[in-house]
Amino acid sequence: MPIYSYTGRHVDGSKATGSIEAIGRSEVVAQLEQQAIIPVRIIALNDSKVDKSSDAGKFSLNFSFLEKATLDEIIMLSRQLASLTRAGVPIVSALRGLSDTVKNPLIALDLAGVADNLEKGQELSVAIARYPKVFSDLYVSMIRVGESTGRIDDSFSQMASYLTLERQTIRNLKQATRYPTFVFAAIGVFITIINIFVIPSFKEVFDSIGGQLPWQTIVLINISDFTLAYWPHVLTLGVAVVMLFRRWKKSAEGRLAWDEFKFKIPLVGSIFYRAVLARFSRTFSVVLSAGMPIEQGLAVVAKAVDNEFVGAKVDQMRKGIERGEGFTSAAKRTAMFSPLVMQMLSVGEETGRVDEMLAEVADFYEEEVEYKLLGLASAIEPILITIIGALVLVLALGVFLPLWELSAAVNR
Repeated sequence: MPIYSYTGRHVDGSKATGSIEAIGRSEVVAQLEQQAIIPVRIIALNDSKVDKSSDAGKFSLNFSFLEKATLDEIIMLSRQLASLTRAGVPIVSALRGLSDTVKNPLIALDLAGVADNLEKGQELSVAIARYPKVFSDLYVSMIRVGESTGRIDDSFSQMASYLTLERQTIRNLKQATRYPTFVFAAIGVFITIINIFVIPSFKEVFDSIGGQLPWQTIVLINISDFTLAYWPHVLTLGVAVVMLFRRWKKSAEGRLAWDEFKFKIPLVGSIFYRAVLARFSRTFSVVLSAGMPIEQGLAVVAKAVDNEFVGAKVDQMRKGIERGEGFTSAAKRTAMFSPLVMQMLSVGEETGRVDEMLAEVADFYEEEVEYKLLGLASAIEPILITIIGALVLVLALGVFLPLWELSAAVNR
């Protein structure tokens, strides 16, 4: 079993270090939270050696990396678990029953594994932490809060509601970006066909005619010749660039820089930023309303926002609160929120209803996202029309201008 070295903070702010043997990082987080330690850094030291001699001569294919649980399936699972536990069905029986009925093999195996771990005496939060493909860190934390309050059914219901709103935001973003993505893909296919099939045919006609060709035509012919002659090199370079970009994006520095850059993309950057802030506000509201301490809640939310740049800002808030700052002043120091939102958070802190104000902030940002998504298509259409018009103009000048000149010469 892998061994993880951790660095964290106790509730009183003192430093905590050590090592834990666990299946994965999620279980390390679960064990640390049971000890009232907020993890700051977790590093895998080594993996236990597995005796593979018994597998000699055997050949098997493992396609587990292809398995995943969709957001719709996790929402339905959460609702079913909430209904069953609220009706008084034992959690082990509920997990066994759902494991036999769900169609997704990954969820079925994970539910059966959770039930097995519960029968061995593990707590539910620790048991589900072993299966991060289905149960996220936020999910584990919410279940842990439900265990401490004795209301597991409420935790499942809150996760179902939160994931439903998350699904709606994702659908809105996909719907807004579907049209421009399709148009740009069609333009790419169109240019490829022109370079490979159309321009070479016209080149043969122009060569047979002779004479001086317009510069627009020469440019098109040179681009087509380059594409036909060096397409393997261009394709290899493109694949290499994509692979290097993905590798860079997986690094800590690259992921942080990319997540920050996404907010600066024209037209859609502000939408991405508001969507992430809505996710932060909604998630933090959920964990606070469930009774989680504010410092621990910020540690959980920093991972749940799915953006390293905003996650670093949230972690900065947590450190400020640990130093004794108020929630509003720590949030203001990050410069993430607008003055109106800061005023709402200040009112929530003064009245002791930060979770309710965060829910209203989430509603505010989600409404802004929906409004900007509605205007995105109107803003992108002129740009697309301009690009298409420029392509048509270049092709018309490059392909048909020599033909018009030839026709004029023949008529003289």
